[in-house]
Amino acid sequence: MSVKDLVVQYINNEKLVHAVDHVSFSCKENESVGIAGESGCGKSTFGLAILRSLQKNAMVSGQIIFNDMPILDMTDSEFSEKIRWKQISMIFQGAMNSLDPVFTIKKQFEEILKKHNFNGDHQKAISEIISSVGLSDSILAKYPHEISGGMKQRVIIAMALILKPKMVIADEPTTALDVLVQAQIMVLLKKLKKDGLSIVIISHDLGILSEIVEKIGIMYAGQIVEFGNLADVYNNPQHPYTIALLDSIPKIDESVQKTPLKGNPPSLIDPPSGCRFYDRCPHAMEKCKKDPPKIETSSGFVMCWLYS
Repeated sequence: MSVKDLVVQYINNEKLVHAVDHVSFSCKENESVGIAGESGCGKSTFGLAILRSLQKNAMVSGQIIFNDMPILDMTDSEFSEKIRWKQISMIFQGAMNSLDPVFTIKKQFEEILKKHNFNGDHQKAISEIISSVGLSDSILAKYPHEISGGMKQRVIIAMALILKPKMVIADEPTTALDVLVQAQIMVLLKKLKKDGLSIVIISHDLGILSEIVEKIGIMYAGQIVEFGNLADVYNNPQHPYTIALLDSIPKIDESVQKTPLKGNPPSLIDPPSGCRFYDRCPHAMEKCKKDPPKIETSSGFVMCWLYS
């Protein structure tokens, strides 16, 4: 998949919210890419834009090419028939909000299969996918409130995989889970990756991303400000925001007290011109008030005047 200059704006009370601003990146077959950043930076909107599941007040432009198909140019019916859930699916944030409380787990699986005109054996398909995420068939007769948070998350992952897509977008797949269940979910995602699945993981947790992705994009105020191979970005971060994110991670052997990043992210309703990190950046210069250039790095790019 290749994303080029993706822009997503919401119309809110006659004002434009610039949620995603000219985002570009690529993900190869059998590759995993992480999108990291603080809350409200546009990560989830970015994932929903790929699946074309945004609210009606959203305006989308740019290009998303998946297997040589420009998916933003497709009609809704064509995208639903060819791409959604069959080739690209999504693990939505918050399993408890993604399951319908008045239907059994089995009923909700059957709804997916019927909606996408699955012609095979429903019972066999459901049993196989439930088994693949480490659950037994006994869970199918239960309602969502009768199972634990970790089980709910596995059910959501199974729902995303039941039609055997080539790519899954995982939006905060371990949020609100305890560390033991987080570890179980990460082991499961690694197994799926070994089986040939491409994964785009959206998260604010850099530790979680470090376990599974090959490439990572750092998102700030709707823009990807740095992108590259995981090792390059983690070991030699270029953008001041990336450096601040990595410095915020506590280390067991570190006695120096952490210094929090001062200030707040800019408003996405009226974002400032130039570098959006300007007001919080310790290296801010006068020229940073102009839009930063995209500087090539060894494995990707960084948007910063420090390297021009």
